[in-house]
Amino acid sequence: MSFFTTLKKFPATFWVANLMELFERWAYYGMFVVLSVYLTNPVSEGGLGFTDSQRGIMQAFVTGILYLLPILGGAIADKYGFRKVLLAAFVTLASGYYFMGEFNTYFLVFSAFMVVAIGGALFKPIIVATVSKTTTKETDTIGFGIFYMIVNVGGWIGPFVASRLRALDWNYVFWMCAAVILFNVVLLMFYKEPAKNKDEKKESTLETLKQIFKNMGIALSDVKFLMFIIIMVGFWTMYMQMFFTLPVYITQWVDTTDLYNSSPLIASFIGTEVNGIGIVHPEQIINIAAFIIIFFQVIISSLIMKVKPIVSMTAGAVVIAAGMSQFGLNDLGIYIAFGVITIAFGEMASSPRIQEYIGRIAPKDKVALYMGVSYLPLAGGNVLGGLLSGSLYGSMSNKFNFLAQDLADKGVGILADLNAMDDALLFEKGMQYFNMNSTELTNMLSQNQNPGSIRFVFAGIGLGTALLLFIYNKFILNTKA
Repeated sequence: MSFFTTLKKFPATFWVANLMELFERWAYYGMFVVLSVYLTNPVSEGGLGFTDSQRGIMQAFVTGILYLLPILGGAIADKYGFRKVLLAAFVTLASGYYFMGEFNTYFLVFSAFMVVAIGGALFKPIIVATVSKTTTKETDTIGFGIFYMIVNVGGWIGPFVASRLRALDWNYVFWMCAAVILFNVVLLMFYKEPAKNKDEKKESTLETLKQIFKNMGIALSDVKFLMFIIIMVGFWTMYMQMFFTLPVYITQWVDTTDLYNSSPLIASFIGTEVNGIGIVHPEQIINIAAFIIIFFQVIISSLIMKVKPIVSMTAGAVVIAAGMSQFGLNDLGIYIAFGVITIAFGEMASSPRIQEYIGRIAPKDKVALYMGVSYLPLAGGNVLGGLLSGSLYGSMSNKFNFLAQDLADKGVGILADLNAMDDALLFEKGMQYFNMNSTELTNMLSQNQNPGSIRFVFAGIGLGTALLLFIYNKFILNTKA
């Protein structure tokens, strides 16, 4: 069967679901990739001025919930119908995004972000289920391949547009996210409720949830499988730093003018000018990864098709760790971009094969049960990654914390008062005291404090994960998967 013949076999609802996924990913990544910068940037520069610890706690808790709640969302959708729950999801998401831009106190922003997580948890299982129900054994491989591509297309468009908008006003980013989600309300008019299987039993939501948790308990009672789940938390803890930590690090320490000036195409496509100086915002650099994945995932998947999943995952973790270790070696934009590209290739080799590996190591009669908990490492990695990012960055890499300590040591002010200052005003005070411009002061702080050393922590977690994967497969599981 040819590719184009297969495409004709997909019903209209399949394409509607994929468009909904594109818009949802557009909105989510448009917000998520710039969130770390927005939460911690000085108030005088349009940010919220939260501490790294506050940022880390918010990101850890909310994103963890986002990946845990879909089990509830799926049960609710089965009970009340996909269309009704999708409408509720879109209203919830749009409201959350809008108020994330309108609120400026920690509790209210936290609450609005949580509303986004709840909306996402309602949306995720329905779209995956729709793709599953609108494909057959003949079309499911291509169908889910299209779906994965759409995820990355939406994940690339969102940050690209958000970067342009936040240069004008941060509120525009969240308005954009809300507006994009509302496009899905229009698409909902063309969404046809997939038919339920005739052999599906009608159960109450409570009964469904009881069965879900029972299945999770059965899967996690397999000690060897539980060990794999725990090991993979390390993988996602490392990977999520590209969204939690790297945007703030680039904002504070990286001179991206070299990347802007490296090519007229780069300058016009992803560059921007701030006070007459050409730079590239961190989200545009990080977004290079999504761009690379869109064009190379199929090629990489084809090349490693005969490579064992465990070898691919282990190698991918090492490559991502290598990409992480490049940050801080040289604080120029082009080096950071190269590190992001390295991470993208590591992700392509490892991430898509995690579920494949679970399917291979699971007992044949329990594959579905084991797949049902495959999201747990992602949830755990978001929680641990967020908490580590917030606590470690504040102590190991925050430029303004370093400056406040330096000024306090020299008797310029009391540390508590300096830390309480708006970061932009603190930096101006530092430039005046040291008689340096912004670049000179940043370079001095970088040389004295070595903020890039944080990379060794996360790269070390990745290398440790790769080593544990090797040991797990060779000595504990003892399989050829």
